[in-house]
Formats: sequence, C-alpha cells, structure tokens
Amino acid sequence: MEADYLIDRRRLKRRIAFWRTGALVLIVAAIGFGAIKYSDPKSSNYIARLKITNVIHNDLERLAAIETIRADEDVKALIVRINSPGGTVVGGEALHKALNRVRRQKPVIAIMDELATSAGYMVAIASDRVIAHGGTITGSIGVLMQTAEVTDLLNKLGIKVEAIKSSPLKAEPSPFSKITPEVRGATKILVDDMYKMFVEMVSKGRNMEIQKVRELADGRVYTGRMAFKIGLVDGIGGEREAKNWLTSKKKIDKSLPVIDIRPENSVKRWLDYAISLIQKTSISERLILDGLVSVWHPQIR
Repeated sequence: MEADYLIDRRRLKRRIAFWRTGALVLIVAAIGFGAIKYSDPKSSNYIARLKITNVIHNDLERLAAIETIRADEDVKALIVRINSPGGTVVGGEALHKALNRVRRQKPVIAIMDELATSAGYMVAIASDRVIAHGGTITGSIGVLMQTAEVTDLLNKLGIKVEAIKSSPLKAEPSPFSKITPEVRGATKILVDDMYKMFVEMVSKGRNMEIQKVRELADGRVYTGRMAFKIGLVDGIGGEREAKNWLTSKKKIDKSLPVIDIRPENSVKRWLDYAISLIQKTSISERLILDGLVSVWHPQIR
C-alpha cells in the first residue's frame, strides 16, 4: 500500500508541475503579447514624435526613421521637437528635405524647446506650423566657416611648415598659411552661396519675401516671443498647443497616443560622432574639410 501511495503521489506531482508550467507559459506569453502591442506603435494609429537634439549632422539612421514615418499609414501626424544650436549645413538641409517629404502626406508640426538656432531653425521651417516657447532662443540665420592661423606662433617656436600644392587655393584656408585676398574672396563666395540657399529655404518655408528674410537673417538670435512678432514662428506654446492645432486644423483625433521614434543604435551613433569631434580638436587641415556649419554659440570674451 505504501508503494502504491508513493507512485500516486509522484504522478500527482507530475500533473501539477505540468499544469503549473503550462499556466506560467500562458501568462508569460500574454504579458509578452501585451508588451509588444503596447510598445509597437504600428498596432494602431498614433502621432509620431521625433526629437532632434545636440549638434546636427548628416545622420543616415535618423533619415531612415523619418522615411519610415512617411511610409507608415498608422502615423497620422508628426511632431518634431528641436533642441539644437545647429550643425552642418548638409545635416540641416538633409533633414529639411526629409521632413518636407513627410509634410506632403501628413501634418508636420515643429516645437522649439530651449534652443533652435541656425540649422536647428532650418529644420523647423520644414513643417506646417512652428511653435516656440516664449523663452526659446532661435534665429541665427546664416552660415559660418572658421579657421585658425598660427603661422606667427609657429615661427616663434622655430617650426616651419611647407605645403606642396597643385594650385594656390588647394586646402585653403589653412592654419599653416596666411589668408590672402584670393583665399578670402574664394571662401566668401562659398559662404555666400550657402547663405543664399538658407535664405531661400526660410522665404519658402515661412512664405516671406526674400528681402524681408535678408533683413532678419543678419545672424542675430531672437527669443520665441520676438520670433513670433516678426513671423519666424507661428505661435507660442508647447506640445499641448501642438496637439490642439492638429485637432482643430488637421482633424487629428486628440485621443491618439504620441509615441517617440528613435533611430536605431542612437547611443552608439552619438558616441561615434562625439569621438570624431574630439579627434578633430587638434590643429590640422581636417578642420576645413568637414563642410560649412550653421551653428550658434555665444561669444565668450
């Protein structure tokens, strides 16, 4: 009798273990399905939110994310939050074009946070509406190309640098040679051409006369309140005002969730870019080969 009792107990334990395991698997599966459904924005209609922060550069992963937003029928609108001093002209231009492509298919609204200057403003104007906080710093419409000239210092240190070039303007301006009138003139033509492109972007994006844009685009910065008065932004507020506008003007359901869109490997990409900037702090001709920049920073004297 004791042997039969032990056998029955073991069978019962196996049955209990089987059903417990099965129940646990079902619970885990249900939780996993719920998590996937909640985290996957494609499970239902939603408003996408894309954050553009720090120094802007030509980011292929971010451009791919924007293209995904454009093609995703579940995305009913795009909110672009900008907190950037600007960056390279090419980086701003690429984002401007990508957002304009989205804009042709669904509403795009830009929200400026603490800072949206230079290339940051270039990105903002590729939207149906631009909103700034009252204390936002924006503007700084213009293009910058800087170089250093250290020939006198090198002479004092007894260091002589020679460059054998195919033509006088090759690798100019350079920190290792004096800036001649010819070099200055060629560089100015380059900057002026990019400035003209920026002004045309603002004129088209803000529906403003070219001459009016030139008057505002002297490099100065504006607060959000000032920018609103002169027509560089459409309103003062934040995400609440943005959603209200989408509801009232674009008939977007106010109950739709707003979900952040993050490009793949965003942390790794930013670390790689930061390292590349650190590597370029030494004086070398690479400094002048990275392209023009449209970036604002306060002068410290």
